[in-house]
Amino acid sequence: MRLALTARHLFDTGSTPADAYAALARRTREPVRSARAVCIALGIPAAETQLRLDDCYDALLTNPRPGSEADTGELLEALGVFDVPKTLSPTELAVVGLFLTAIDALGGIRAGHQHGLARWFVTGNLTAAYLSLSATRPRPTTGDPAHYWTALVTAGELLTATPAPDTRINHALTHCRTQATHT
Repeated sequence: MRLALTARHLFDTGSTPADAYAALARRTREPVRSARAVCIALGIPAAETQLRLDDCYDALLTNPRPGSEADTGELLEALGVFDVPKTLSPTELAVVGLFLTAIDALGGIRAGHQHGLARWFVTGNLTAAYLSLSATRPRPTTGDPAHYWTALVTAGELLTATPAPDTRINHALTHCRTQATHT
């Protein structure tokens, strides 16, 4: 518990989760314990923390090299280990459902793009997900452009109906509507 309190103090003084992990791992020489403390300090549930750490344990947390703590912290952060899950409203869940429909209609998606989208869904950053998807085009041979753009238009309309929507959504929605009329 002391490590989690130390991590919380590091956050209070401006450290990122990656920075906090690096500081704790340098101090303790226990990468798993340090990563777990950062997750606890962020309020990530214990069961979710364990799943996340299990996913990257072999690759990142066994046989740590001295001096690699900052790099490992950045990788853990990039992998989403320190992402704080957001409870989504019914409207937000509907938007995510429309995003998944659009992803299915893409006809294929790069692994890195899919990873980024999954992280945004977990953290509730639906604006970033929408902007990313609206800038993507379905594959010409395997995608379903009509279904893709229709799903994004509906998702954009839901996002713009929320209080104080990001103005970038309006521009992306206009683009999606244009694409939908041309398919």
